[in-house]
Amino acid sequence: MTRIYLSPPHVSPRERELLVAAFDSNWIAPLGPMVDGFEKDMIGYLTGGSGKVEGRELHALALSAGTAGLHLALIELGVKAGDRVLCSSLTFSASANVIRYVGAEPVFVDTAPDSWNLDPALVEEELAAGAKAGKPYKAVVAVDLYGDPADLGAIQAACQKHGAALLEDAAEAVGASCQGRKCGTWGDFSVLSFNGNKILTTSGGGMLLSTDRARLEHARKLSTQAREPAPHYQHNEIGYNYRLSNLLAAVGRGQLSWLDERVARKREIRDFYEKALGKLPGLSFLPRPRYGQGNDWLTIVLVDPKAFGRDREAIRLALEKQDIESRPVWKPMHLQPVFAGCRFVGPGRSERLFERGLCLPSGTGLGDTDLVRIVEIVHG
Repeated sequence: MTRIYLSPPHVSPRERELLVAAFDSNWIAPLGPMVDGFEKDMIGYLTGGSGKVEGRELHALALSAGTAGLHLALIELGVKAGDRVLCSSLTFSASANVIRYVGAEPVFVDTAPDSWNLDPALVEEELAAGAKAGKPYKAVVAVDLYGDPADLGAIQAACQKHGAALLEDAAEAVGASCQGRKCGTWGDFSVLSFNGNKILTTSGGGMLLSTDRARLEHARKLSTQAREPAPHYQHNEIGYNYRLSNLLAAVGRGQLSWLDERVARKREIRDFYEKALGKLPGLSFLPRPRYGQGNDWLTIVLVDPKAFGRDREAIRLALEKQDIESRPVWKPMHLQPVFAGCRFVGPGRSERLFERGLCLPSGTGLGDTDLVRIVEIVHG
């Protein structure tokens, strides 16, 4: 049997058709009509065809990675050396690395009691404390983790109250929504990722989104080495090589056409796991958000080793022995050596999730036979 991966790409003939069309047009790199089309298509998807969020036009910038989008967003928000930025602790390192890119100081915030996402109550408390001490926070990086939205309405309100910008890291959450509004549309800037393991992939890539046209267009300039509009190469500021290629954008447009079907399949996979495993002693699943709908990018099981009889590492190794990939929950950023000494706010709920959480194979190409096999191994 072939190896079962955690969340591999799932492509169709449509992606190949668009890729070949881009190749045959000779728009190979770095930009072209597929990039423009991908940005337009994504805006349409996220806004239900209106092109607007809360009455304002949404603008998009296709990039080489979600990390590039996070970096550009912090630049456009004016975050610089000496500033402090609140950030989800339970996340992939890119969410925090970009804060260091601009020389700022990350302060990590714990998960909420009822989810693995950023705790809005702790965000409110910390923003208020910073303002009172005369050391206001410049921004908050709110991560929509594992495809579930953070409580973005509450976090946005706290940011607006205390004058902090909101950067929504929706890298894992394309297709998810909060309070009926798509993830990727909540922040002063929002970022999507199209890495190879995401529901929608361009092999590697990402997108920056904002209703602030002027700052989005400046980010567009920075993403192409900040070249000035001159017949020669003129540069008045430091830029970056961050744009998505026309060929990869073609793949993205094909993937976007299937996105709702892929999200539906992800939800079916989680439902299958919950039905098969949810009543076992010592196993539980992190709750779906009460304020929105996730895309169930990865299904995560929590393992109480005393009640279940095995810990999450024993399950992971049992799956690996059968050539099935699974993965522990993200190790919190405040526990990472590279961020040693950074402030952490919260009681440590994210640490317990890391100790007990296991991401199960969740690729949309999995068949029911695959799922039964995985469940049997978890059962032991």
